[in-house]
Amino acid sequence: MIDGLPFAVFQPFIDTATGRIAGVEALARLRDAEGQVRSAGPLFADPKTPPAALRRLDRQVREDALHRFHQAPADWFLSLNISPRWISRLRPAQPLPSLIQLQRSGIDPARIVFEITELGGASQRLPDVVARYRDAGARIAIDDFGAGYSQLDRVLALQPDILKLDMRLFQEAARGGPSGEVVKALAQMAEKTGCWIIAEGVETEAELNFALECGARYVQGFLFARPEEELFASDAFVGRFARLRDSYVQQKLAERARLVSLRQQLAELMSELRFWAESGAPATSLNAPDNYPWLLRIYQCDRHGTQLTPNLQWHQNIWQADDRYLGHNWSWRPYFYQLLAEGWEERRLTLSTTYRDATTNQYCLTAGQFIDNGRRLLLVDIDAAGF
Repeated sequence: MIDGLPFAVFQPFIDTATGRIAGVEALARLRDAEGQVRSAGPLFADPKTPPAALRRLDRQVREDALHRFHQAPADWFLSLNISPRWISRLRPAQPLPSLIQLQRSGIDPARIVFEITELGGASQRLPDVVARYRDAGARIAIDDFGAGYSQLDRVLALQPDILKLDMRLFQEAARGGPSGEVVKALAQMAEKTGCWIIAEGVETEAELNFALECGARYVQGFLFARPEEELFASDAFVGRFARLRDSYVQQKLAERARLVSLRQQLAELMSELRFWAESGAPATSLNAPDNYPWLLRIYQCDRHGTQLTPNLQWHQNIWQADDRYLGHNWSWRPYFYQLLAEGWEERRLTLSTTYRDATTNQYCLTAGQFIDNGRRLLLVDIDAAGF
């Protein structure tokens, strides 16, 4: 038996384009005889909870959510969680209980998002069920995207409209490090497959900033609202979101200003290095890079990408040569063919985007310029954390 009266609470999705509430997710709660409310989530995670009782609870909460969603503004959507565990118990061609509930509610299916959860236990019938949801006019979301490798296959099979980034992965990524690059790559993949991204678990300003950087269409989390029984007004968070968005934009502008300053410093450095490289002078004739604390190394390649000179690095107050990479070809690296595409004709300085160097495990940028009448490339690696 499940102790308590099941009901739905709603947590809003904030549209990052407007700051307005675009929709809500229905979440399950239980109210005991004393009026105390607790989450029903642990019951769904507990293998000892009878499946039949969970199905009843799930449907009662969905029924309550659909009934009260009539109070919501007409442009909102409602996200309803669907577990593949229930789908696996359906008989072939059996009417879908969730669609029966939806039809009975009188709500336009276009306002409903069926959010597929617990992908690890999915049924082979899931693609067929998703197709039936779509035929009814509803949209599909995949929850906890990024939590497991198998979900990539699921995205290709189900072609969802929305991907919700795994909350733990997202929050870890917002703190920086390798997971940040993984989440950005997932977000780019979602964009290329036509999906909207929802960042859930947004609890801090830093996490909101990271969500915006990932191109999230909607954000959800305690930074704006906890799940509540009552619905918020559509514009409840517009002012707060606008202030946070403006703060994010100012941060990005400051980053841009630092990048402009870096380009100016690079132009000065490259002017010195170009004269040195084309004159064939020894490394000992180079000045100490005191004005360029972000400088990692200097090297030269031929125009086909093969390294011609050792890496020069400033270490212990002298220029030291590392010849381990002589003869290596870097033409496959994005910064190199960017140089070929953008810097060849004008012989101008080109700066790559930030990348993670596989050898040093550092986040780097590479600046380059053609010298010697286009026969050689002068390259400088930059520590991204240093500017």
